[in-house]
Amino acid sequence: MYFYLGTPNGQYADFIEFTVGPDVFNGNTTRVDAFALKLAMRLHAHDGYDVQVGDDYGTFQEDRAATFAKFQAEVPTEFKGLATVNAPYRIPAPGSAPDFRTGGKYANYFTAYAQSVGVNEPTSNITGCAGSLAGNPDMCAALNRHTAHLPQSQWQDPARYYQAAPANYYAKFWHDHGINHLAYGFPYDDVAGQSSFVSHGDPQWLLVAVGW
Repeated sequence: MYFYLGTPNGQYADFIEFTVGPDVFNGNTTRVDAFALKLAMRLHAHDGYDVQVGDDYGTFQEDRAATFAKFQAEVPTEFKGLATVNAPYRIPAPGSAPDFRTGGKYANYFTAYAQSVGVNEPTSNITGCAGSLAGNPDMCAALNRHTAHLPQSQWQDPARYYQAAPANYYAKFWHDHGINHLAYGFPYDDVAGQSSFVSHGDPQWLLVAVGW
C-alpha cells in the first residue's frame, strides 16, 4: 500500500507491505529500499492481540529535517552521504546508493570482512542480500550485523549486533529509532525476529500512521 504526501504522484511517497489470507494478516513496514516517509502500523485482532511496529514516537514528533540531520549525526562517515544523495525526498539503503555500488568510493566497504568468512560478494550484494547471499539469510544477516566472524551460535545474539565496522549502520539507525527496536533495514532483517513483520489470525483492524 503506497502513501503520497502533497500530490498522488509526488516524490514524497512510501509504502507498507502486507498480505491478507482467509483469516490472517501478514505485513510490515520496510526500510529495505529507502526511508521516505515516517510510517508505523498497529494491528488489532478479535482475540485482543494488539501490536505496533514502525518508526518510534520520537521520530514522528520531530521535523523531517531533524530526522535527516539525526541520521547524519549517528552514522559513520561512509553512510552520511545517504542523507544527501536524494534529499529531501529519500534516504536510500546503501545497496541502492552509488557510493556503495561498483565504482563508488565505498564499493569495497564490506569486501575484506566478507572474504574473511568465505563470502566473495560486492558490498551492494551484502547490504541487499543478493548473489550467493540470496539463499543464505543467516550469513547475510550476520555480515550486515557484523557478527559473521563469531561462532555461529552467536550470530543472532542482538547484544552483539553492530558493535564494530564494517556493519550496515543504515539498518542500525532504523532499529535504534524503531518501536521496540524492530525494523526491516535489509532484506533478511527478519532473521532472529528483528524485523517489523507482524502476523496474526482473525484480524479486526489495521491502523497506519504516516508522518512528515
